[in-house]
Amino acid sequence: MAVLLETSIGELTVDLYTDERPTCCKNFLKLCKIKYYNFCLFHSVQRNLVAQTGDPTGSGKGGESVYGLLYGDQAKYFDMEFSPRLKHKKVGTVSMVNNGSNMHGSQFFITLGENLDYLDNQHTVFGEIGEGFDVLSKLNEAFCDKEHRPYQDIRIYHTIILDDPFDDPAGLEIPDRSPEPTKEQLDSGRIGADEEIDDFKGLTEHEIQEIKEEREAKANAQILTMVGDLPDEEMAPPENVLFVCKLNPVTTDEDLEVIFSRFGTIKSCEVIRDRKTEESLQYAFIEFDNPQSCENAYFKMDNVLIDDRRIHVDFSQSVSKIKWKGKGKGVEYAKGMQPQNDGDDFTSKYRVKDNTRKDNKYDLVFDDDDDDYNEDKAKKKKKKHKHKKYSSSDEETIQPLKMKKSHKKDYHGNRRGRSPDSSEEDYRRKNIRTKSRSPVRKKYRSKSRSPIRRKQKSRSPVRRKPRSKSRSPVRRKQRSRSPKRQRSRSRERYHREKHREKDRRYR
Repeated sequence: MAVLLETSIGELTVDLYTDERPTCCKNFLKLCKIKYYNFCLFHSVQRNLVAQTGDPTGSGKGGESVYGLLYGDQAKYFDMEFSPRLKHKKVGTVSMVNNGSNMHGSQFFITLGENLDYLDNQHTVFGEIGEGFDVLSKLNEAFCDKEHRPYQDIRIYHTIILDDPFDDPAGLEIPDRSPEPTKEQLDSGRIGADEEIDDFKGLTEHEIQEIKEEREAKANAQILTMVGDLPDEEMAPPENVLFVCKLNPVTTDEDLEVIFSRFGTIKSCEVIRDRKTEESLQYAFIEFDNPQSCENAYFKMDNVLIDDRRIHVDFSQSVSKIKWKGKGKGVEYAKGMQPQNDGDDFTSKYRVKDNTRKDNKYDLVFDDDDDDYNEDKAKKKKKKHKHKKYSSSDEETIQPLKMKKSHKKDYHGNRRGRSPDSSEEDYRRKNIRTKSRSPVRKKYRSKSRSPIRRKQKSRSPVRRKPRSKSRSPVRRKQRSRSPKRQRSRSRERYHREKHREKDRRYR
């Protein structure tokens, strides 16, 4: 058993579950037979959920069953059918709408998504879509407002019954032809179902292109306003200002003013420069006294060679100097950009008064950093070699030490540290004088003799005696000493050896 629904977007074929849901199917078939659904709106379309219709008023709050039309308001709705249990598992399931009291009238919906389990036992499934799934896709993609109402009307035009197994109830009036829609039905306040939405109808390609460009510019202005680059969407750049880029760094304001002055009177010509280095950023703004001169310069000067560079010229899109207050309120100039008098031109606070280069040299980018690095390096070097620096008095005391290490005799039989003419008493006095050590010398000698050196010196081959092989294990066990005792004995041997060397040296 099936019913064909002719809609404004295509045809849908509904297959009915007459055996499982006889009451709902009979109500639906008889309402289609009396053309009750003709010109009904799809008043609610929720994407990937449901599309609801069946209300002749189009509000979603009206509609009644065929029993209400036959027997009055007491039979306006009929009860739900719960068995057998049918679920909303697939796209295209057709169900009667619950009015809130487990009752049904004339409204029904078609599912646009799969596995809608939360609709089970709330609404009665009585059929499914057999053909027309492409129409369901169009229905799912309809543009709707916040209340899920389509902006353009989607209507059921006609209902055609393909097979009806139920007898007509007594008193049911079947019209000969489809009735004409009323004004209330057609007046939905939306775009009509038959209206063509074509803004470019009857326009030429040039006009269509202009409209598209205007819409694109308006969209860009909205984005710039949201970002904060424009004070208002309707703000427009001045029409008498040119933007020149790809300049040579040596090109100055005076050069551009002389070149562009042949097109008209120039109010201001400014090459934009860096704030700190005052070097050209290779683009400029030129303001003419009228838009016509600016347009002539745009057509003539683009891609012209200036100072061995091909420049690019375009109309300025900058509104950085103007702040728009609103319609009829005028504009407000940016701080530092307002003219001094009414007839004065704009002057930038970053403009360089002297445009000539002071010299032909370029500043080093990391010059200051290199100086700091060299200072740090010098400080580290001083710390590293600090213990090697001595005063002149220290050098005098260190020199006799170096000379005293080797006391060899010359060919006369005398020591090199003593002259032949000097007496024994002078030599001893001199020797005593050299023997007295200053604090600096003691410090120097203490540094040169580390504990490791002393330990090594105390174990000279002369002092060390070979062990006798005749010692028994018992004797070896008795001679074992603790580490502390061994260290103390080595210190004693070292001091004894030291005094012997002194005595031997001064005899």
